[in-house]
Amino acid sequence: MDRVKDLASKKAAVIFTKSSCCMCHSIKQLFYELGASPAIHELDQVTNGKEMEYALRGLGCNPSVPAVFIGGKYVGSAKDIISLHVDGSLKQMLIDAKAIWF
Repeated sequence: MDRVKDLASKKAAVIFTKSSCCMCHSIKQLFYELGASPAIHELDQVTNGKEMEYALRGLGCNPSVPAVFIGGKYVGSAKDIISLHVDGSLKQMLIDAKAIWF
């Protein structure tokens, strides 16, 4: 769990994903379209990915991917991020965390 918390706090926006997850891809694309350059951690591409996935679940991430952190805090999964985007607050969260500047 410490590894996940450490990685989540290293950049303004961090997304834990799996390369085979279509919702993960959609969330990454949304961040790129908003002008953010999040740190992406593909859990199926790293040796300790299973342990990190269990740690994410322990933090309340359900489903475990995509798990989005902004400003070092867990924001939610795909449905949460889409809801925040639709109501206009996602962009402001990214601005406040200095993940984007406009």
